[in-house]
Amino acid sequence: MKINLLVAEIGSTTTVVNAFNDLDTCPKFIGQGQSATSVLEGDVNIGLKGAIDDLAKNLGEKSIDYDELIATSSAAGGLRMTVHGLVYDMTVKAAKEAALGAGANIKFITAGRLRKSDLRKIEEIKPNIILIAGGVDYGERDTALYNAELIAEMNLNIPVIYAGNIENHEDVKEIFQGKETELYIVDNVYPKIDELNVEPTRKVIQEVFEKHIIHAPGMEHVREMVTGPIMPTPGAVMEASQLLYDDIGDLLTIDVGGATTDVHSVTEDSDEISRILINPEPKAKRTVEGDLGVYVSMKNVVEMVGKEELTKELKISMEELENLIFHHKPIPETNLEKRFVEELTLHATITAVRRHAGGLKHLYGPSGKKTIAEGKDLTQVKYIIGTGGALTRLPNRKKILSEIALSNKGNDLLPNTEAEILIDNHYIMASLGVMAKKYPQVALKLLENSLKGE
Repeated sequence: MKINLLVAEIGSTTTVVNAFNDLDTCPKFIGQGQSATSVLEGDVNIGLKGAIDDLAKNLGEKSIDYDELIATSSAAGGLRMTVHGLVYDMTVKAAKEAALGAGANIKFITAGRLRKSDLRKIEEIKPNIILIAGGVDYGERDTALYNAELIAEMNLNIPVIYAGNIENHEDVKEIFQGKETELYIVDNVYPKIDELNVEPTRKVIQEVFEKHIIHAPGMEHVREMVTGPIMPTPGAVMEASQLLYDDIGDLLTIDVGGATTDVHSVTEDSDEISRILINPEPKAKRTVEGDLGVYVSMKNVVEMVGKEELTKELKISMEELENLIFHHKPIPETNLEKRFVEELTLHATITAVRRHAGGLKHLYGPSGKKTIAEGKDLTQVKYIIGTGGALTRLPNRKKILSEIALSNKGNDLLPNTEAEILIDNHYIMASLGVMAKKYPQVALKLLENSLKGE
């Protein structure tokens, strides 16, 4: 069978392949196959071929031919980054927002001048990319230059992106001249006080990832099969969210996974909140909660909620709960197992969104009470979208998402109850994010179909 476009999602444990046809006329999602990811076997193509074979079997075909194969990847540790800026609440935060929005897994953050212990930690982490920021344009210069010199002296053969004070461009080029390090210079992520400019850095991070992921263990042969772009999987979900925002407006996308819960928002602050907001927030923001998941991180969520509380919510005995925890599977099968995962998903969702969102604070001084806003304003969100395994497959997925607005304690900047709940029914949002790089209108049409369940 001939397929126009295959999109592979190469995960840390599973590789999924999604098939799409008729891109030029009436684009259709026609099926999915999966296999164990084979990075540890030294060649990711083994798992890719297995997923394509599984797709053929699911479609009732003997074999599959394809015109194009593109991919997202979180295998081989995903996109590991370290971020180094000047002031934590300013340039460091801006650089962090750019890295997270690109789909990075940030392993280490520093503010101010790097110390010897920081350099040792960078060496231990072996990041895919190092991001240096610091100083508004025509402001403080020395810290970023000092950090650049120390990182250049390490000669790690790791790509470095400089996104700080524009006045340092020539000096930074000189510092890295003759080093093994590949240097990329982009616009300042924090050009003026209270102004973020994260999109240019996000774009370059993804370009650097695509160029260098093929050198990761097990990924060296990926270009023998993958013919088009490769993006970090979380970055692809953000790309799809931004594509959809341009079509339908302010939205929130939530992906509850086995190990982490990712929250992506694309929304502007309300006029009321923007007047009292103490620090700027990006329009497109991603947060990742590494302690909230429904399989690998399941025990963290159980501990957070409390076993006594879970027995009440599930109306079961402590012995039954302990049995559920001990025999917990990646994919629930019985009704009780599904109810258990739904409770985990509910608490992971609400906790992750409340961490992502900002809030109102009341300060009291000589002139009376003053209200300020801090963090991301989600009050303008019109659509809440569920993607990922849990929020596309569990029976009560829509009810879980509707609880976000109801969880507001009064001062949280959360979506209101009028926000519409949508589900990525085909579980293809990440695939469509990387597809949008070349086929934006096709990806948008397929995303709309998935949200309608067509």
